[in-house]
Amino acid sequence: MNRYAIIEAPSFLGLKPTGVDRLPTVLLRHGLADELHARRAGRVVPATAYDPERDRETLTLNARGIADYSVQLADTVADVVGRGEFPVLLGGDCSILLGSSLALRRRGRYGLLFIDGHADFYQPEANPNGEAASMDLAFATGRGPELLTNLEGLRPLVRDEDVVAFGFRDAEEQREYGSQPLPAQLLSLDLTEVRRLGVERAAQRAVEYLTASERPTRGFFIHLDADVVSDDLMPAVDYRIPDGLSWDELRTVLKVAIASGHAVGIEITIYNPALDATGESGRGLARTLIDGLR
Repeated sequence: MNRYAIIEAPSFLGLKPTGVDRLPTVLLRHGLADELHARRAGRVVPATAYDPERDRETLTLNARGIADYSVQLADTVADVVGRGEFPVLLGGDCSILLGSSLALRRRGRYGLLFIDGHADFYQPEANPNGEAASMDLAFATGRGPELLTNLEGLRPLVRDEDVVAFGFRDAEEQREYGSQPLPAQLLSLDLTEVRRLGVERAAQRAVEYLTASERPTRGFFIHLDADVVSDDLMPAVDYRIPDGLSWDELRTVLKVAIASGHAVGIEITIYNPALDATGESGRGLARTLIDGLR
């Protein structure tokens, strides 16, 4: 049984100030910490204010603020991992991936199960809005401006061959805006492939890949963006896209990952309570996390 520790990471520096910073408050209100018997390990808030102007050098919004926040967040994650606990990060936008990945990279080589409705692999010059939340996987694997890809001189935070991109469904948008392609060394299981295999087999395939004996990693981290869930069930995200996983499918993926014994932490991002008029999306997300993690 994992000993969970919850870290609130309500940063919107990589997106926009529309409400994603309320994610931790709402999920905790729905009993996430209590049901997981999790220790509350603190709340890490960005030290800088949101700047709506793109940085000229990096073409990225709040680049310096994100870099500083990533180090700050990594320190807290490192403390939790050092205590032998399983960190559960409640974002915030997807740029918090840099902080969690940095914490693990300091310790050694880890894999990444990237569960997201978008591939998040844009390069700044092709990104239409400069939001790091659309570039976080590219940055974590070492592609992009030095400020955000070489944190503490540890580029890449995650190697291509240690990543599984799971459940994304934005191929048409990637083509429209000219996103760089996912590298061949990374295992890509888009929604079409997940459905072809069946979600349980696809999740097992991902875990088998991340834990293969020839892969000298110390475990894998789980990034979970709420927009991987069906738009019918999770419309409370800033960038909606049709289709997606059901709650049962997501629960299955999480259970397979946790049952492997190799998962070392998880972050949850992008759910925006300000867009959840009935609160049903938040309740569904909390229930799924509780069932999938315990």
